[in-house]
Amino acid sequence: MSRTADDFFQQIMSFAQKDPAIRLVTLEGSRANPMIKPDRYQDFDLSFFVRDERYKDYVKDASFLDFLGPRRILQEPENMELFPPEQLGYSYLMIMEDHHKLDLTIYPLSYLKQYLSHEPLKRVLLDKDMRIKEKVIPTDKPFHLQKPSAQAFQDSANEFYFVSSYVAKGLCRGEILFANAHFERILRRELLRNLAWYVGTEDGFNLSLGKDYKFLEQYLPEDVWEQLLETFDLSS
Repeated sequence: MSRTADDFFQQIMSFAQKDPAIRLVTLEGSRANPMIKPDRYQDFDLSFFVRDERYKDYVKDASFLDFLGPRRILQEPENMELFPPEQLGYSYLMIMEDHHKLDLTIYPLSYLKQYLSHEPLKRVLLDKDMRIKEKVIPTDKPFHLQKPSAQAFQDSANEFYFVSSYVAKGLCRGEILFANAHFERILRRELLRNLAWYVGTEDGFNLSLGKDYKFLEQYLPEDVWEQLLETFDLSS
């Protein structure tokens, strides 16, 4: 019988419960967000807080994760030249052979205070030492749309129209990569930003459109959404 998502999760929590060095476990991401409708594609985003003196034992050696079974692929961002570390902690991002995905970050216990102050979308799953005294309520409020000032709107429009000349220049020269880079990285960024502002103006700014505006379709009029899709090549 194949392992269910609940089976996978329980294996993780059982391991954390039995390991004396792991003192606290938290859940982040979409599974911690009460505003996100659950589906079969959700990852598990978890953090293990371990005793400071044992932190190095869990860093840069993924063998302790073998209890989860064979992995299809493993990424360690803090050990990759492409992704310089942004904060304390060490991450193991993995996809298992049975397709379950786990993003696990290891933190030393001494980092807990900073974590609690900067991570809004979190649930405490295990707290062996009762270190967290107040109830933790996950919220996506920091990711809500921000109402623009008149200057921000003008700046966005200025950027869109000014950079459009670079796209045209690249096309005239036959420099397709140059033209497309400016089109996708700048023009599309400003277009999506303005569509998000439009949503906020119509529906209020107390909502989140998700990472990379993934919920934008839910709020746009159908004809506007269709116009947006026409700016992509979706032929295949």
